[in-house]
Amino acid sequence: MAEEDSGVQEIVTTKRKGKHDKPKPWDDGTIDHWRVEKFDPSWNPDGMLATSEFKVLFPQYREAYLQEAWPKVKTVLKEHGIACELNLVEGYMWVATTLKTRDPYIIIKARDLLTLLARSVPAPQAIKILDDEMQCDIIKIGNLVRNKERFVKRRQHLMGPNSSTLKALEILTGCYILVQGNTVAAMGSFKGLKQVRKVVEECILNKMHPVYNIKILMLRRELAKDPTLANENWDRFLPKFKKKNVQQKKVKSKEKKPYTPFPPPQQPSKVDLQLESGEYFLSDQKKFAKKWQEKLEKQSEKTAASKKKREEAFIAPEEPKKEKSKSQNDKADVATVAQSLKKKAKGLKMQKTAENVDPQNYIAKPKKSKHAS
Repeated sequence: MAEEDSGVQEIVTTKRKGKHDKPKPWDDGTIDHWRVEKFDPSWNPDGMLATSEFKVLFPQYREAYLQEAWPKVKTVLKEHGIACELNLVEGYMWVATTLKTRDPYIIIKARDLLTLLARSVPAPQAIKILDDEMQCDIIKIGNLVRNKERFVKRRQHLMGPNSSTLKALEILTGCYILVQGNTVAAMGSFKGLKQVRKVVEECILNKMHPVYNIKILMLRRELAKDPTLANENWDRFLPKFKKKNVQQKKVKSKEKKPYTPFPPPQQPSKVDLQLESGEYFLSDQKKFAKKWQEKLEKQSEKTAASKKKREEAFIAPEEPKKEKSKSQNDKADVATVAQSLKKKAKGLKMQKTAENVDPQNYIAKPKKSKHAS
């Protein structure tokens, strides 16, 4: 009985919830479920049951480069059993599976290769997409911003001076990034592509500058090295950037006119103006002569203005007046003071002489007669 009870207990402990929750052969801690194993042709010896094909258009400016790089692309795709064609007349690239194709997913990789080539990615870099561990993402940024000038400025923020911001982003995410026109082409792992898409969209939508995102990625990289923080929340270590409200220029609003139910008076037409001036009744020859005269008058005014502007260069500038030196000014001041003192002295002298005048000297005395003696 004791043995039967122990057996029942073992069955109870190993039993799982759910109908299909049975132990699987891959439920093992040593197996890495995220690792992509390289395809072995022995897994699909019979090949594909149906042919799959894709066509990708390319811009006209890529025609010369594709024509040059196509032999190399063709040889690489041939190794994987993919047929390809470059149509320069209609402007498209074509890939399709053949009887030699074994990997069913390689046609999707070939389509991605054509997309990258059309988006100005160099052929040696684009060929790397055929590896199982390499993925790609085409991020459309053209429709995220309406204003063209604003879009160009934000795209420049993403690239940085001398593409330094883009290079830093490539190092931190482990992805190849190419900004071309209205799209951003990225190649790398799934994790890296997710980070790149987040940074690009936040930059174009003006949510966060890419430099701040790069700082956060650098901190995450350092925190990942510490095994003690593997199961902890990293939000307390990451910086929180607040968006500053920059004062914008106030748009001058037009003054609203008072509402009137009556419509504005009708403006005179061209014919009405001609009737008022009397030009309407002139002959075609006189009208032409009048127009010609007006044209000549305007022309003469412009020539006179331009001639005056040219002659301004030959007018000599006014020479600056030389200021009298301090010593000369001092000498002049001394001379004026001396002259004024002389005048004052002379005036005082004359006043004194006037005071000492004896009136007797100026009175005529009677002359003595000779007979009196």
